[in-house]
Amino acid sequence: MEKESKIYIAGHNGMVGSAIHRNLIQKGYSNFVFRTFGELDLTRQEDVDAFFEKERPDNVFLAAAKVGGIVANNTYRAQFIYENLMIQNNIIHASYKYNVKKLLFLGSSCIYPKNAPQPLKEEYLLTGLLEETNEPYAIAKIAGIKMCENYFRQYGSNFISVMPTNLYGQNDNYDLEKSHVLPALIRKMHLGKSLEQNDWQAIRHDLNKLPIEGISGQKTEEELLGILEKYGIKDESLRLRLRLSAPQPQPEPPSILLWGTGNVFREFLHVDDMADACVYIMENVEAEKLYKALNQTHINIGTGNDMTIKELAELVKKIVGFRGNLTWDSTKPDGTAKKQLDVSLLNSLKWKPNLKLEAGINAVYKNYIQKGN
Repeated sequence: MEKESKIYIAGHNGMVGSAIHRNLIQKGYSNFVFRTFGELDLTRQEDVDAFFEKERPDNVFLAAAKVGGIVANNTYRAQFIYENLMIQNNIIHASYKYNVKKLLFLGSSCIYPKNAPQPLKEEYLLTGLLEETNEPYAIAKIAGIKMCENYFRQYGSNFISVMPTNLYGQNDNYDLEKSHVLPALIRKMHLGKSLEQNDWQAIRHDLNKLPIEGISGQKTEEELLGILEKYGIKDESLRLRLRLSAPQPQPEPPSILLWGTGNVFREFLHVDDMADACVYIMENVEAEKLYKALNQTHINIGTGNDMTIKELAELVKKIVGFRGNLTWDSTKPDGTAKKQLDVSLLNSLKWKPNLKLEAGINAVYKNYIQKGN
């Protein structure tokens, strides 16, 4: 990429897209073209085609996607496969049609088979069955990888794909119905701590910023407790005191109920590191090198280190300052047992992450309580 190149970031308001934008600005790029969802529906082929015909971007970062955690993936299965396929198909084909010089497609580590060996190497793609809970999303992302690869093979298009591990950071999604595990943990622990401290002002402030199922901070304490309990944030002693209007002896500490056993392993990368890797790859890796010299279809982006969800929950608990109990609902799905990426290819390209997990979560939580995300 040249510093004066016209760059289109699809999904520029999202967590990944906004991080890529910040990183590009830091590196001296300034010629950007954006469209919000209200301005351009990426699932509509004619609209996407008209946009590319008008703007003629030189480089494209395809960070737009319908995303969510295990609950959202398993609930909105048809939407996840349809919308992601449409977004990818439209942008990748328009990039070919209007001679985009280079495109970077962002996928997800869920593309790998459920029982693939660990750590996950790029060549394990399509070697086994996928995790059932996020299969539709994974299939869409696999299709995007194969589109980029085969547009190169047939047309010589300089389109490449990267597969990030679990991401967290600024502009994350804290909707408890749709969020990924780390932002959900941060918000639940924050609300649990607020209950613990009987800080209704903090609870109301949080729900006014981001209502849960339409429940804002304007509701009664009884109603607020009800919606928090639905998402596993409980204070039985406080509920009893509200019902009886009298103090009770030996109050029980608040508790937070979390999905699964907590024994599965996950890897986490700060989105600013992810963005830096994406820009580095766009500047230094060509499709010819990826598909021929390296004989790969995509590049893993991660830290190469993981931890159990229980360990993650305890770390978030410590950072947030929640002192109550954590309990686990083993009747709920865990997802894939382990999804640690092999990042030896990325490291061979001379890139490594900078931000450690505890420091990253600390920064994210401070940002959350100050700005909302």
